[in-house]
Amino acid sequence: MSRKSRKKITERVIYGVIILIGIAMIYPLIWMFFASFKSNEEIFGSLKLLPSSFNWKAYPDGWKSAGGVTYGRFFLNTFILVLPTTLFTVASSALVAYGFARFEFPGKKLLFAVLIATLMLPNAVIIIPRYTIYRSLGVLDSYWPFYLTAIFACYPFFTYMLIQFLRGLPKDLDESAYIDGCGTFKTFTGILLPLLKPSLFSAGLFQFLWTYNDYFNSLIYINTVTKYTVSLALRLSLDAETVVQWNKVMAMACVAVLPVVVLFFCCQRYFVDGIATTGLKG
Repeated sequence: MSRKSRKKITERVIYGVIILIGIAMIYPLIWMFFASFKSNEEIFGSLKLLPSSFNWKAYPDGWKSAGGVTYGRFFLNTFILVLPTTLFTVASSALVAYGFARFEFPGKKLLFAVLIATLMLPNAVIIIPRYTIYRSLGVLDSYWPFYLTAIFACYPFFTYMLIQFLRGLPKDLDESAYIDGCGTFKTFTGILLPLLKPSLFSAGLFQFLWTYNDYFNSLIYINTVTKYTVSLALRLSLDAETVVQWNKVMAMACVAVLPVVVLFFCCQRYFVDGIATTGLKG
């Protein structure tokens, strides 16, 4: 067997393994979609993937939700929460990262060490102090706890990621901008920020996905049903009835997952570019 033939066989085996892994990873989504057409008896009493009949009734019935609030309201609440949080996070993290990466100031090493240390703190440790602060500010049962956390760059992962990316950009760019008359802020917005696009896309995508799927923090800070996000609404549908109609739950879960899947596939190129280039030295 020639070397070229062995290479082709190896590539086919690799592609086959990748396809099998991909099918195994996407199978839960496929099962969830088909389960939205099944009755409770068929979901729990049969191992068949395909339903006996396709009945779309679970989608309009599930959309009505409970308590007179539809999923249209829940989706609107979700985007009112997620979009500003994502934008504030990207903007504040980029500014803080610029300060750490390009300037020398007293206590810089200590503050950077604190930043790295906060990466290791689980959310369960800081949730009580944050809740106490937001209660004192009177912003509970609103989206301001999420906005304020984003505005003040309280997500050290994104700050650290952007710092690493900025360190990979040569400082000659800053010096050239200063020679041309640019100030500190103009250098950041006009020179460095366009070069940060891949990393900013990655940070924004990460934050969008995490905030969109966040259940714990939403449950802690939001109490009014009319302000619930999609993640809370899905849990609400389990408490609304004595006998849970799982086809409705699966139908709304499919609808809830759809924006995230579409976003990821539309932005995966920027996501991969941002991850691949973060930390490289220029």
